[in-house]
Formats: sequence, C-alpha cells, structure tokens
Amino acid sequence: MAEPTIRELLKKLEERDKVIAELRAEITHLRNENARLRAENMLLRQKVDKLSRMIYGTKSEPFNPNQPDFFQLVPATGQEAGTFQEKPDHDRKQKARRTPGIPDNLPVEETIIDPLEVQAEPSAYKHIGDEVSEQLDYTPGAFRKVRTVRRKYVRKNTEDAKPVIAPLPAKLQDGCMAAPGLLASIVVSRYVDHLPFYRQESIFKSRHGVSIPRQNMVRWVDMVADRLEPIYKILQHGVLGGDYIQMDETPVRYLEPGEGKASLGYMWVTSRPGGDAIFHWETSRSAQCVKEILREDFAGILQTDAYAAYGSFAKEHPEVVMAGCLAHVRRKFYEALEQAPVLGNFILSHIGELYILERSLRKRRAGPALREAERNSASRPIFARMEKALKIMKPKFLPQSNAGRAISYALSIWDSLLVYLDAGRVEIDNNLIENAIRPTAVGKKNWLFIGAAEAGKKTAILYTIVESCRRLGIDPYAYLHDVLTRLPRTTNHTIAALTPENWAKNRSSSRSNQAAAA
Repeated sequence: MAEPTIRELLKKLEERDKVIAELRAEITHLRNENARLRAENMLLRQKVDKLSRMIYGTKSEPFNPNQPDFFQLVPATGQEAGTFQEKPDHDRKQKARRTPGIPDNLPVEETIIDPLEVQAEPSAYKHIGDEVSEQLDYTPGAFRKVRTVRRKYVRKNTEDAKPVIAPLPAKLQDGCMAAPGLLASIVVSRYVDHLPFYRQESIFKSRHGVSIPRQNMVRWVDMVADRLEPIYKILQHGVLGGDYIQMDETPVRYLEPGEGKASLGYMWVTSRPGGDAIFHWETSRSAQCVKEILREDFAGILQTDAYAAYGSFAKEHPEVVMAGCLAHVRRKFYEALEQAPVLGNFILSHIGELYILERSLRKRRAGPALREAERNSASRPIFARMEKALKIMKPKFLPQSNAGRAISYALSIWDSLLVYLDAGRVEIDNNLIENAIRPTAVGKKNWLFIGAAEAGKKTAILYTIVESCRRLGIDPYAYLHDVLTRLPRTTNHTIAALTPENWAKNRSSSRSNQAAAA
C-alpha cells in the first residue's frame, strides 16, 4: 500500500483543522445560547415568582434588617465612599398589640339580678357590692313601614268649604317608596361593604321577607347619586383648586348593552393630603384624561407614579412640577430582593430610615417649614448614598431582570423623588391616594362590573362621598341618612353645609350646645 503523499497529508490536516474550527464555533454558539437561555429562564422564574406572590403571598413587604451592608461587600473607592459606612441609628419599634374591648360610648342595657333568698326576704339583707360582667350585643337591621297620615279638615258650620290638608313633606323623588334610611343602607352596602345588588336583594327577601328587585335598587342609587352631585362638585372644586394634587388611576370594567362582553374603563382619583379624594370616571387611560380632569391653568405640584400620561401633561405645562412616589420604588426593590439580597436590603433599609423620619414628623405634628428643614438635614444624605449605590450596581444586572428594572425605575424618576425634600407640604409617597382606591378593588371582585358607561360617573360620585366620610371618621350611614332627609329642603345657597366636613362640624357644634344647655 502506497504511503500518502505530503499534499494528501496536508489536505487531511486542513480538513481536520476545519472540523475542529467548526466544532469550536458550534461549542461557542451552544455556550452563548445556553447563557441566553439561562438568563431568559431566570427572568421567567422571576416573573412567575412575582405573580405567585401577588396571588398567594402576603401583601406586606418585610426584609431582613440583619443583612450585611452593601458597601461592606463592595469595595469603596475614593474619599466620598466613606459616607456609605454609616449605620442606621434608629431601632424599629414593634407595634403594641391591640386588646379587644367594649367601647365606653355605647348605650348600656343593664340587668340587675338578686339572689332568690334576697328576693324572698329583702329587708333581711344589706347590699355590700356588685359583681359586674359585660358582653357586646348587636341588633340586626330591621324594616319598618313609615306611614304619613295627613288629616283633612273642614271649617265647622261651612261644610261646603274646601277641605284643608297639610302639604306632603318633600321627598327626594315623587312616588319613590324608599325612605332615606333604606336608600342610605343600600348605598353603604354597595360602596362600603361591597355587596352587589343581587346579594342585597337575597338578604332582604330571605331574612326580612321583603322583596325589592335589584332593578329598583339600581334606579334608586342612580337617583341618590344625582341628588348628591352638587356636594360632589363642591368637594371636587376644593381639591382641584389647590396647588398640590396627588393622582392615580385604577381599572374598572363596565358593560355596554348589546356588546356581549365587559369593556375596560378607569377611575381616576385626585386627592389633597388632609382633604378629600375625588373619583373621576373615564372610559380610557389616555393622556387626554389627565388634561380633562385637571384644569388647564393648574400650576403646582402633581404627585403620581411613573405612568407616562402624567409626564406628558407636565411637559405641556411647564408650571407643573412632578413629584415621585417612594413607595413604588420600595415595592420594586422588594420584588428584586431574592435576586439581589445585598443591594435590595441596602436600599430597603435606607428607605426605612426615610419613613422613620416621616413617622416622627407626623407624630410631632410638624409644619411644612420644620418638615423641610429636617428632611434636608437627615433625608437628603440618605438619598445621596442610595443614588451612588444604584449607579455602581446598574451595570451588574440584566436590564430586564427584577433588579435591573428596579434600578432603572428608581434612577429614571430620581429628580421627582427629591421634590418632597424642599416642599414641606408634599408627602413622601402616594399611599394616601392608594388607600382611597383600595376599597374599589374589593368591590370589583364582588360586583365584577358597574353596568353601562353612564353608571361610571354615578359610581364616582358615591365613592367620593363615602371616602370623604371615611377620611373624616364619619359613619357613612348616619351621614347619608341625615343628608338624604334634608336634601329636598336644601337650596343652592345652603348645599355647602351638607359636605361631610361641614356636616361633621355642625353636628359636633350642635352636640356641644346641647351639652352646655344640659
């Protein structure tokens, strides 16, 4: 067998080198693809974990305060890095447990029980003390028929004269059989207790033997909303007339007749801390809605989340200053805590320090000037440390990962987060307005949709009224019962006295006068 020539050997070597190069390229490709799939798998796992926590997990956002400091593990460079070694000097105070008890202001129904032997011969015994035990009792609501009898009279000796009769007391709507108490109960059950109309219909019939079709309840609630609209407009003017507004929005489904499926609308909420929260109904989430809700000449501070519609409005109105919400930043770093525990705990602990100061200012009832001074001296350095940490760590995480998203989100709104430092009347976050929105989320799970689009405005009016009562600590049933009774006799000049705030003041003043007279 002939020996291979040098040319043949060189050709085989070239083929071998080519195969080796192809294998190396394939290995490199597979490694890159494996790295890409691993990154994609990590992102998908984070999304699944986030959805699982949203559905099944706790709603609180705790973190481990004993986690090592971020800058103990990341080498600090330069003279300025030393500022990161500061340790929080505030200890978290555990909330005291509340023990249930019976309020002292409740009416008392007292029963006195004497021993049988004392009852048989009371003169033979001397009373030396009492053993008192108390229970909390409740009487469920009950229907009653309110009958108004207007007697007819005719003057004596003039039987042919026209009879006289007292005029019928004014009602919210002629021919409506529902009295103010029933109307107030239906509204409170729907918008405070989140009971759909069909459940109320079932309760009335099964427990009280009273049949009220839900269609009637819908018409009554619409009528109540129409009559309360003047009060709603007064509250709206009070919030939108200021120079500091918090704003947020939440989706609500509505059902148009003939469509066959529910469409998505939005409740936009504007609020003034220390004031009312106003619900506005819109069928979209577009930037045009912000323009329609806020007046064209609005100038001042608008505090929102990072939704683009608000930023678009601010760009068209240079006199508007956007303030950010630190709670949204905290939420995103909590979601990234598993992926980046050191950075996450560093940011969360520093945000916790900011909130400790805010709680202290609130407890001391600090005014805007004091809030501004303490925020600049204590909170601004904390923001500086957080900003430097975020900029150092940003290149270390994939942009689409939870940590990458949290860092990008925080840095993108950083300037708006600092606005509250120099404005003492501005809050650190938008939590007050989110607290106003939260009851609607419970309601949506129960009644699913609000009916036709026109019902959205009436729903907004009633949510505004009951939220105003909640913020003022007013019993919404007592307020609505009284106001719906007085509305038929109220004029445009006196309607302002029926806003929840003025109603509460007048009621308190009336009680004080009664106590003084007694």
